[in-house]
Amino acid sequence: MRARGFAALLTGVMVIFGTVLAPTAASAAERTVLSKGHADAIDVRYSDGELSLKVNDDTVSPAVVRDPADVTFQVLPEAAMAVPDDSRFAFLGPAGSQIWLLPMTQDPDLLWPGWNTTTLESDVFEGDTVRLSLVEAQGPGNVTLFTQDSFGGPIIKFRGDDGLPDAIDVPVHTHAHSNWAFSALGDYTLTFQADARLTDGTTISTGPVDYSFLVGELPGNGSEVSLSISGMADEYQPNDTVTLTAVQTPQTELDSYHWFSKCPGASDWTIITGEAGASYSFTATRELNACEYVAKLYDDDDVVSAVSEAVILWVAFAPAEPGSSQTITASIDETQGSLVISVDPDDRAVVLPPAQLNSAGDRWESSGELRPVTVTDTRAGQPGWSASGQIPDDFAGPDDATFSAGYLGWTPRVLAQGAGQGVIAGPEVAPYVVGSGGGLGSSAVLGSAPNDAGRGTAQLGAGLRLSLPTETAAGTYTATLTLTAI
Repeated sequence: MRARGFAALLTGVMVIFGTVLAPTAASAAERTVLSKGHADAIDVRYSDGELSLKVNDDTVSPAVVRDPADVTFQVLPEAAMAVPDDSRFAFLGPAGSQIWLLPMTQDPDLLWPGWNTTTLESDVFEGDTVRLSLVEAQGPGNVTLFTQDSFGGPIIKFRGDDGLPDAIDVPVHTHAHSNWAFSALGDYTLTFQADARLTDGTTISTGPVDYSFLVGELPGNGSEVSLSISGMADEYQPNDTVTLTAVQTPQTELDSYHWFSKCPGASDWTIITGEAGASYSFTATRELNACEYVAKLYDDDDVVSAVSEAVILWVAFAPAEPGSSQTITASIDETQGSLVISVDPDDRAVVLPPAQLNSAGDRWESSGELRPVTVTDTRAGQPGWSASGQIPDDFAGPDDATFSAGYLGWTPRVLAQGAGQGVIAGPEVAPYVVGSGGGLGSSAVLGSAPNDAGRGTAQLGAGLRLSLPTETAAGTYTATLTLTAI
């Protein structure tokens, strides 16, 4: 048994950069077990005048919205710990007795469930809050959800053994975690309900919604199979052949698969007819750019045994016509040489990986690399030069969603330079911070060369860092970086 303790509360919002979150329905035969990773277990949503409770499953990428009836939350045996010898925690049981705890700060070896109202808009509900209640708790032991103050003292949110329902008021745009403590092994059903009053006085409710928790091992021999997809390259050219392969871990005798796709603008996954094997091949086209693919493995009773994480297809644009590429050229009298800044037209797409919650739990961040930028100076006078970059417009996403270019920063580097050159990298530009500024929404120096030390060819690069506020809407966002040299 590993020693475990309690820690301070973290809050945050999950934003996946480069992917679109969309509801995915699951049949009863496809009950999903969540045992590790992040999940908004109690995800409060409002649409068309109705309040609902969902599960935002972020244990997979991209995240999937599930119905609570289709999910089992597993509290692994590794969550076991002893009740502290501290009177403040007497509500958990006698000191030294065993409980199973999902902590409020993330442990990568355990499930990290929380509650979420980040999709709820302001000025819809009275007080901009909804009431979340634990209506009923059934199981072999007691269950308690509690946070902690700055001194480590418990703040009980829901407690199953002192009379239910228990209720808390949750502001909109909230993403929170707590400690989930269970006093015995076995199956639990926790019934939650969300209620709210609209600004016009109308009261709405989700009604009671059951959530299933399993504390301990899953029934059976514990030899669960996982599924992954191999073969997806970082980028394809139009008309390239794409071959994806579903890989079982560990390998079993099961050999029945279905492949599914979802392209930008689609609201749900679509089965790919005629594809029932472990491999799926098709031709890359620009129309398929940013489409996602998953594979599902079925047992002999046609019940889903494993579902892969989604992979994304990126298809390059056709080579640019002369004069229409992104190359930016500044020149002087031909007899005096020229200063040229350029990028490889076949290597100018930067795709940042899905953003991850930072250690403080208050930002979603992603890092990547700028594609190489070449600066060539053939001017006889060697006046020196400065290369800069700027994203003049906001990042644009789905449904007219945007976020500021200032949330992207960089750390410039000199990748290569000619003999006798004195090229130096520009200063680091951090992502925008309120009160401090920053980011590539303003022009920033990528690299420069002083007088008498710039002639020749140099190659510049930069590490990119995206840092988004918690309220950023989920979606695929793009922007154009403009490069200049003077």
